[in-house]
Amino acid sequence: MGCSAPVTKEPTARLASYERRYRDLARQLSEIGWIASGSLALRPERCSKSYCACHSDPARLHGPYWHFTAKVDGKTVNKRLPEREARLYEQWIANDRTARALLAEMRAITAEARALILAEEEPESADKRTSASSPETHRAASRRSG
Repeated sequence: MGCSAPVTKEPTARLASYERRYRDLARQLSEIGWIASGSLALRPERCSKSYCACHSDPARLHGPYWHFTAKVDGKTVNKRLPEREARLYEQWIANDRTARALLAEMRAITAEARALILAEEEPESADKRTSASSPETHRAASRRSG
């Protein structure tokens, strides 16, 4: 019937497509707000008063309270947060995850583009290497002629 479109695009068209996608991801990355790396959890707690019900069996713990956990200088740090701060951290952590996902996609696109760019430059480099004479080539030629 009709002829179908080729499965693979011309390398320059594919490279242009990768570039457009990369620029779109970079734009999305630039629109992300504040970020925070870590986690947020609601946890019940025991207090320091030995006579409190939280120390009885079964325990009736206080809370739950919001806790933010993150690595700081290689150490795990926990911070108890009020509700208002917990909501902010929740958004910042979501922004951080979005940023990481966008960067991972940008790296994947870069790998694809790099393969195309290097494949395009390879024949030029091979021609230069074979046409350029090295000192070893000159020595070998002079031995044969001499």
